[in-house]
Amino acid sequence: MTDPTRGAVTVDSSRLWAGGAAAALVAGLIAVVGILLCRGVLDIPVLAPSREGAWGDADTVTYAVGSALVALAATGLIHLLLLSTPRPYTFFGWVMFLGTLTAVIAPFAVTADRDSQFATAGINLVLGVAIGSLVSGSARSATRLARRPQVTGRPLPPPSPYQRP
Repeated sequence: MTDPTRGAVTVDSSRLWAGGAAAALVAGLIAVVGILLCRGVLDIPVLAPSREGAWGDADTVTYAVGSALVALAATGLIHLLLLSTPRPYTFFGWVMFLGTLTAVIAPFAVTADRDSQFATAGINLVLGVAIGSLVSGSARSATRLARRPQVTGRPLPPPSPYQRP
């Protein structure tokens, strides 16, 4: 049964993707800062042996670019969910939670120093939380719920503060 007072969800695509691009930039910078902190300050090798120095090697660029691409993929996912599913933020939250959990557990599935495993897992956790919150916030900012026009002679009830698009 559909709610007669609830209209279609409209998504401002340019606003959503601008937020997604900003989230991609932030994610890339988080990866660089995390690797610099772990390698340069804490002297913990992340993604490459410590002989690569604080800035690391090509893997640092790969990690930063990969993080940015994950943010763009998350933007595409929320856009698709907003246009096609009920409760898109619930589904998006679950996907981000499970993806972040996978990224946090993955370093422990390979043979490496325990310090390196924890450092990589920590960077992945910060990345997952940042991407999830920034992309979700951008989506909420870019989404409007259009009210359907009044069908009967009665005024429409005000929207519930608990109702989300």
